[in-house]
Amino acid sequence: MNTKLLALYGLKWNPFGQGVPAAALHVTPRLESFCWRVQQLVGEGGFALLTGTPGSGKSAALRILAASLTTQRDVMVGVLCRPQAGIADFYREMGDLFGVELRPHNRWNGSKTLRERWHAHIQGALSRPVLLIDEAQEMQAGVLAELRLLASAELDSQSLLTIVLAGDARLAERLRQDEFLPLASRMRVRLIIERATPQDLQDCLRHVLHEAGAPTLMTAPLIATLCDHAQGNPRALMIMAGELLAAAAQREAQQIDEALFFETCAGTASETKPPIKRRR
Repeated sequence: MNTKLLALYGLKWNPFGQGVPAAALHVTPRLESFCWRVQQLVGEGGFALLTGTPGSGKSAALRILAASLTTQRDVMVGVLCRPQAGIADFYREMGDLFGVELRPHNRWNGSKTLRERWHAHIQGALSRPVLLIDEAQEMQAGVLAELRLLASAELDSQSLLTIVLAGDARLAERLRQDEFLPLASRMRVRLIIERATPQDLQDCLRHVLHEAGAPTLMTAPLIATLCDHAQGNPRALMIMAGELLAAAAQREAQQIDEALFFETCAGTASETKPPIKRRR
């Protein structure tokens, strides 16, 4: 969103876009508890699991978690950007994240180098590096197995790494398969992001509007209407709100209300509605 449109409503940023600062995201009590439990897990190392339907807020939850972890002393946070990669690229990215020069064709030496670096960090700082993986349902079976073995030491009596896996229902389903049971049994902290209630969505929408500097941008009846139509999905809510903001800016409306919502929805419905076939 350009500066002119932001200035029109006194916004610091687009409250419905993907670039909302992590500090301005809405934190539910369950997510706050999950972040606290992961912070405690960092002291020992191990796996955490975050699952939810598409659009439920998993990536936003990881951003909030990452921001909370970076405030802790002596914590190294890395985010795996290509979960779908093979083992060779996985080692390349791990080496880049943790500042280790690795040769992917020599997996034994790469694993040894990473583990030595993490062990030295543990001994020196009494803390663990943290790896966050979004869209973890895309990870190859071999990479998941490699990650499990890479993080373990001393005959599985020591965890060298804290790993947070986030994904949709496909990830939860994979972890129920026999080949992934050794990994599933290691999940020490879990959070399932469930379908949001209309009140949850209203709290979220009011929060982002307040943080963006325009708490009265939308009328209360419109907020309630939007949240009823979002079907419990925060992404769907933000997409609708973003469309309304663009429509309001085009009209230079001072406030977004239900009239604009029904006008916009009616126009969309009329365009997509199939023509009526008349009988002759």
